[in-house]
Amino acid sequence: MSVFAFYLFAISAIVGGLFTVISRQPVHSVLWLILAFISSAGLFILLGAEFVAMLLVIVYVGAVMVLFLFVVMMLDVDFAELKAGMAKYMPLALLIGLVILMQFVMAFGAWDASTVAESLRANPVPSDVQNTVALSEILYDKYFLIFQLAGLILLVAMIGAIMLTLRHRKDVKRQDVLEQMYRDPAKAMELVDIKPGQGIGN
Repeated sequence: MSVFAFYLFAISAIVGGLFTVISRQPVHSVLWLILAFISSAGLFILLGAEFVAMLLVIVYVGAVMVLFLFVVMMLDVDFAELKAGMAKYMPLALLIGLVILMQFVMAFGAWDASTVAESLRANPVPSDVQNTVALSEILYDKYFLIFQLAGLILLVAMIGAIMLTLRHRKDVKRQDVLEQMYRDPAKAMELVDIKPGQGIGN
């Protein structure tokens, strides 16, 4: 049963990734990518990494992919014009892809399996230690500094993305909090005594 589940999740992940790239509709690409993520989560469960599988489903499928789906469906983007603009960069993209493929071939050609790899895959953590506990001990003990530096890099990247996309437009009315706090209530409101039968415009 485990072998059948492995091939099912593996084929689903490959098909989902393939159709994510070749689909013409962006919404379909997002849906295929969700299938690839769910299939990858199933592979993590078969490997005994339940925590990573749940993170993949909750964070990527439950948050990031739903956000992508809403953005793609709500934004009125002319994808035909976008693809036409990307066509002129196709030779450069093919050259970069060829270089990356050659690097992968060189890396896998010089890769040798460790002698203790089979035993580690068979028993990655002791039987009396839970998967989440073992992962937390590695992240927050052995690789604590690297983990914090990765979070700092993500924070800097987020601030940089906000600063690059922030636009100051003069024709947009913005909220001035200090002006609202220091305003005089006597000048901000005006009481109008309207007599019966008299409209506001009169």
